[in-house]
Amino acid sequence: MGQLSSKRTDLAPGVHFSNNEEGPTRYTSHHLDGSSPQQDGNLQIPPTIVVSDMDSSASECQGSRMELRRSSFYSTLDLVPQLEHYDSKLPDRLAKSRPSLVALRRAFDVVNTTTDSEVNGLPVTDTGNEESQTAPNKKDPVRFGWVIGVMVRCMLNIWGVILFLRLSWITSQAGILLTWAIILISVTVTSMTALSISAIATNGRVTSGGAYFMISRSLGPEIGGPIGMVFSFANALACALNTAGFAEVVRDLLKEFGLSMVDDINDLRIVGVITVTILLLISLAGMEWESKVQVLFFLVLLVTFANYLVGTVIPPSPKKQAIGIFGYHSEIFIANLKPDWRDGENFSRMFAIFFPSAIGILSGANISGDLKDPATAIPKGTLVAIFWTAVSYLVIAVTIGSCVVRDASGNITDILTGNITEGCVGLGCNLGWNFTECIQSQTCNYGLANDKQVLGQVSGFYYIITAGVFAASLSSALGFLVSAPKVFQCLCRDNLYPYIGFFAKGYGKNDEPLRAYLLCYIISIAFILIGTLNTIAILISNFFLCSYSLINFSCFYASLTNSPGWRPSFHYYNKWIALFTAVISVVLMFLFSWEASLATFCIIFFLFGYVNYNKPKVNWGSSVQAGTYNMALSYSVSLSGVEDHVKNFRPQCLVLTGPPNQRPALVDFVGSFTKHISLMICGDIIMEQDSQSRMPDATNRLVKWMNKRKVRSFYTPFTADSLRVGARHLLQASGLGKLKPNTLVLGFKTNWRESSPESIEDYINTIYDTFDSNHCLCILRMMDGLDISDQFDFEVNQGFEPDESVENSDQQSSERESGDGTFDKGSIDQINTVFQNDQIKKTIDVYWIADDGGLTLLVPYLLTRRKHWHRSKVRVFIVGDEHNMEERRNEMMGLLRRFRLDFNDVVVMTDSEKHPQPKNLSRFVDSVAPFRLYDEQQEGVSVQELKQKTPWKISDKEFEAFKPKSERKVRLNEIIRRNSQNAALVLVSLPVPRSDCPSALYMAWLDTLTCGLHCPAVLIRGNQHNVLTFYCQ
Repeated sequence: MGQLSSKRTDLAPGVHFSNNEEGPTRYTSHHLDGSSPQQDGNLQIPPTIVVSDMDSSASECQGSRMELRRSSFYSTLDLVPQLEHYDSKLPDRLAKSRPSLVALRRAFDVVNTTTDSEVNGLPVTDTGNEESQTAPNKKDPVRFGWVIGVMVRCMLNIWGVILFLRLSWITSQAGILLTWAIILISVTVTSMTALSISAIATNGRVTSGGAYFMISRSLGPEIGGPIGMVFSFANALACALNTAGFAEVVRDLLKEFGLSMVDDINDLRIVGVITVTILLLISLAGMEWESKVQVLFFLVLLVTFANYLVGTVIPPSPKKQAIGIFGYHSEIFIANLKPDWRDGENFSRMFAIFFPSAIGILSGANISGDLKDPATAIPKGTLVAIFWTAVSYLVIAVTIGSCVVRDASGNITDILTGNITEGCVGLGCNLGWNFTECIQSQTCNYGLANDKQVLGQVSGFYYIITAGVFAASLSSALGFLVSAPKVFQCLCRDNLYPYIGFFAKGYGKNDEPLRAYLLCYIISIAFILIGTLNTIAILISNFFLCSYSLINFSCFYASLTNSPGWRPSFHYYNKWIALFTAVISVVLMFLFSWEASLATFCIIFFLFGYVNYNKPKVNWGSSVQAGTYNMALSYSVSLSGVEDHVKNFRPQCLVLTGPPNQRPALVDFVGSFTKHISLMICGDIIMEQDSQSRMPDATNRLVKWMNKRKVRSFYTPFTADSLRVGARHLLQASGLGKLKPNTLVLGFKTNWRESSPESIEDYINTIYDTFDSNHCLCILRMMDGLDISDQFDFEVNQGFEPDESVENSDQQSSERESGDGTFDKGSIDQINTVFQNDQIKKTIDVYWIADDGGLTLLVPYLLTRRKHWHRSKVRVFIVGDEHNMEERRNEMMGLLRRFRLDFNDVVVMTDSEKHPQPKNLSRFVDSVAPFRLYDEQQEGVSVQELKQKTPWKISDKEFEAFKPKSERKVRLNEIIRRNSQNAALVLVSLPVPRSDCPSALYMAWLDTLTCGLHCPAVLIRGNQHNVLTFYCQ
C-alpha cells in the first residue's frame, strides 16, 4: 500500500484506485485542471476516486456497479470514512482498505505526471477481476425477514406437540393455577432469555450458527464449544420429540379405525422413522421450500385455534357430555383450579414435561445466516412470537379447565335421570352424570386426566384439531431438523474438536449442511426408537436450560465488563435480570432431574476441558478477554497501594534476551523460577540501524514462539542506540505499578576478548547502571554459549553480539514455512535446553560468598520447586577458617533452618585464602594482556597521554592495585572447578565493582570466575536488601 504509479487508459486519464487480486493496492497521482471548482480561489474540492471490481471491457458488457470513494479534505490518499473499511467479512475481490500511516506520511515523487488538459474526462477504473464477470449469473441466496424468518418459525416451534398432547393432561394434574404458574415461569425464563439474545444479536453482525455463534463469540471458544455441541444435540432431540409426538397421534388415529401394524410402541417407531425421513427430504430441498412448508403449517394452526375456540362455545351433545365435556361451567372451573396429583406426578415433573414447549425461541436465531437483517429480525420476531404463544397457552389452559371434568366414563348410559344424586361421586353429579363407578375403580378412559385427545374432542370439528397436531408437531420437527445442522456446521467450521470437520461442508447457494442433515437424521431416529415422549422431553429440557443459562450469563458478563465493544442497539435488557435468569435456569435443571443435570454438566465440563487444553488459535474478542483485562487492571491498581513486604518478595526479571528464540537457554532459565510465581519480561533492544529492516510481524511471531514453548513472559522490543541506553530505559519504563522488574538478567558476553572496546564498555556500564538503580543482577553463562542464531541463520541483533555458537552441525535446521508460505523464524522446532531436562542425582551448588540479602539462596530454592529440579540437592559453600569451620557450618545451618530452606549440605571453604596455581594465574594474566597499557615499559610518554589515546586499557598501576582481588577470583574458580564438576547448576555471588575498576579487568574477573565449568553458571547479586526473613510479620 502506498505505492505510486501513473497510468494512461484509452478512455480517460485521471485518478485511479485499483484493488485487484493480481497485485497490491495502487494509488496514482491526481491533478485538476484550471476549470476545476475552487473555494476562496485557492482551495480545491477533494477529488472523487472511482473503484470498480472489473476491467473496462467487463464493465461495458456487464454494466458493473461503480463505487465512488471520495478522498478526504486533507489529502487525495486520505479517504473519508466508508463501510468497506470496517467489513472484514467481504470477499477479497470486494474488500477495501484505507492507506497505511506509512503511505500517508511518505514523501513521493510523481512519475509520468499527466498534464492538466488530460484530466478533463471522467476518472475510470483499472482492475482485472474476471470473477466478477460471472457473478451476476449466480442466484442470490434466499434471505428472510422478521415475520417469516423469525416470528413464524418461533411460533411454530413453540406451538409444538406439548400444546395438543400434554397441556390438557398437565392442567388436570396441576390445576389451572399451577398450570398458569408453569406457563408464566417458562415465559419469564424465555422472555428474559430473548432479551439477552436480542442484546447479543444486535452487538455486531451475526452470521450463521445461532445460539452457538452468539455464546462462543461472547464467552470464547472454551464455553462456546461445549454449548455448541450440546445445543446441536438438543435440537436433534427436539426433532425426535416432535416427530414422536406426531407418530403418537397417527398411531391413536389408526387405533380409532381398528388398524395396527405391530403393537403400540413399534407402530410409533415405524411412523416416526418414516416421518423424519420425509422431513429430511424437505430440508434437503433447500430453505426456500422449507419456508413455504412452514407458512402452510402456520396457516393450518391458525385455523385449528379458531376451530378449538369455536368448539368451546358450542353446546355439547350428550355424547360429548359422556366423555366429560360440558362447555363453560363455573363449577368445573373452580374444581380444576387446584391440583390433583396422580400416579406419583408432581409440580417439577409437570414443569419438566411442559418446558420443551417453550424452547422454540431460538429457532429464528439458529438460522441467523439466512436472515436479511438478523440484528432487527431476531429481537422483533422472537419477542412477538413469545407474546402471542404465551397468550395462546394461557387461553387454552383456562378454557379447557373450564369445560372438561377430570374423569368421565364415556358411557352414554351414565346420565342421571331426575335429581337423584345419592351415592354419586365426582363433579359430574352436579352436571347430570354419574361417573362414580369408573372414578372409584380408577378405570375412567375420558376426561382431562385420562384422555390426551381432549382438545380435539372439545373443538368444533375433531379432525381439524388432528390436522393442527400434525402441523404443530411436523413444523417443530422440521424447524429443529433445520436448526441443528446449521448450528453444528458453524461449530465444525471453527475446528474446536477433532473429527467433525467432515460435517462443515456446505452445498448450494444457501450453503446447506447436507452432511450435518444426515447426522441429525440418524440421531433423531435413534431417539425416536426410545418411543417414550416424556423421557425425551426431560432430556431436552436440561439441554436447553443449560443453553439459556449460558446465553443469559453471556449477556450479563458482557455488560459487566464495560467493554467499549459492547454496544448493542437493543437497549431493553438488564444485566442483573440476565444473571437472575441464568441462575433460575440452572435451578430448574436440577428441579426437573438432578441425574440428567449432573450428566449434562459432566458432558460440558469434559468438552470444556478439551478445548481449554488444546487452546484453539481463535480470537473472537470475547467478553472473557475484556473481563480478564478489567481484573488485571483492577488488581494492578489496588496492588499499587500496598507497601512491599519482604515475605512477598519475588524476583521480577527483565531478561535481555534479544529475540527470545535466539537465546532459549536464557529464557528457560528465568522461566524456571518465575513461571506462575513472578513477572518475567523479555527485553529486545533493537539498534537504530536495524529497526527499519525489522519485519512488521516480528513481535507477534516471537510471542507465538514463547507461547508454544509455554513461557509465561511478556515481550518488549525497544529501539535504542546501544545496549546500555536500551537497558536503562527498559529498567525505568517497563512494567506496571508494582509489577515492575527488580532484577536484570543478562547473558554472559563470551566473545568479550574479540569484541570492540566500546562493546565491552557498553556491557559493563549496563551492569553498573543496574547497581546504580538498586536492581538485582543475574548473569547466565552456558558452556557452549547462549546464542543459537548461527544454527538457524537468524538475522543477528546488533545489540546482542553472538556468543560462541554451539558446535553441533547435525542440529542445522532447514527453513520451515509458515501457514502463509513465508519463513517463520518464530515457529522453528523448539530447541531443548538443559533447563528443560530432569536433573536427577545432581546438585545445585551455591557459592554464597557475599551477603546480598538472600537472593543467592532464593533463586535455587525456587528452582527446586519445579518438576525438573525438585530432586536436585542444594549445596551451600561459604568462606571460613579451619579453626572455626564447625562453628561457621552450624551458624549457616541454623540460618537456613530459620529461613525454612531445606538445604542440609553446607560446605566451609577453608582454603580460599591460598595462592592460586601459577598456570591458572598465568592464564588470567594472558587474558587481560590485550587490554593492558604497559605504560611503565614505554619511556618518555606519560600515563595521561596513553590513557587519552586508549582510555579503555588498564594501566600498570591499576593492574597492581587490583592484583589481590584478581588472585582471589582465580583461586575461587579453582575451588569451584574442583567441587562442582558434576553439578547441574552453579551459582556464584557476583562481585560488585568499584567505580574506579577498569571495564576490561572486571570483565576478566567474571570470565575467570565461571570458566572451565561443564554446567550452566550464574553470577548473581541481590541489591543488599533482605529478600528472605524468618519472622512472621
